[in-house]
Amino acid sequence: MIKVKNLQFKYQGSNKYALNNINVELPRGKYIAILGHNGSGKSTFSKLISGLYKPTKGEIYIDDIMIKKSSLREIRNKIGIIFQNPDNQFIGSTVEDDLAFGLENANIPQHEMKKIIKDLLKMVGMEKFIDREPNTLSGGQKQRVAIASVLALNPEIIIFDEVTSMLDPKGKEDVLQIIKNIQQTREKTLISITHDMDEAIMADYCLIFSHGKVIAYGNPKELLNNKKILEESKIDSPFIYKISSRLKNIEPTYDINELLEKIWK
Repeated sequence: MIKVKNLQFKYQGSNKYALNNINVELPRGKYIAILGHNGSGKSTFSKLISGLYKPTKGEIYIDDIMIKKSSLREIRNKIGIIFQNPDNQFIGSTVEDDLAFGLENANIPQHEMKKIIKDLLKMVGMEKFIDREPNTLSGGQKQRVAIASVLALNPEIIIFDEVTSMLDPKGKEDVLQIIKNIQQTREKTLISITHDMDEAIMADYCLIFSHGKVIAYGNPKELLNNKKILEESKIDSPFIYKISSRLKNIEPTYDINELLEKIWK
């Protein structure tokens, strides 16, 4: 779905490449977690593949369409982004208005819009808040509405840009459950930029950045069990894995339910 060739990017006024010689292919219909320390290049990468930044060198293809000025409109119709701070993407005065805005711009008939909005808000557990003003919602509720707003446009690719980093544990759990539901029920390519190892372990593939380069790509359970990769990328193992690996006679696991079963046997 996404192909990157010899990608380099340098911020204006900087002598150093934020991304240097990136070559990677991200498969269609999979959930890919992108990890790395602060300044590793992961957020810059997400802005490049979504067409928000222009590469200094190299090429990016979305569904075999190269990102360039003449193709930006088509590319952006294929990609939806949910930002770290949901306040940055609210437009409507109510939850319903916010979802309706994108649908109106996509020329969806009025009678169809009502059903789409109702179904999506039900999916994210926000149907009771349809008439609420976004600024009266909690952080987790705002993020759920933001996800519904992006889903309303039905993009082929959805980028989650550190969407749980500002949420409390309950809000984070709710949002991760929605992402898991999208992964299981909709044919979307999901890309999550994250610091959260418990989120990364849900993914089909993991892409790890360090100092502007991709240092590892593959199965998240294998990568996050590799001490050399963890040390180089300055990231940590998932919490459940760290606990299980320190228990005697317990095989390390990433699954909390599996860990509890082993403990109580």
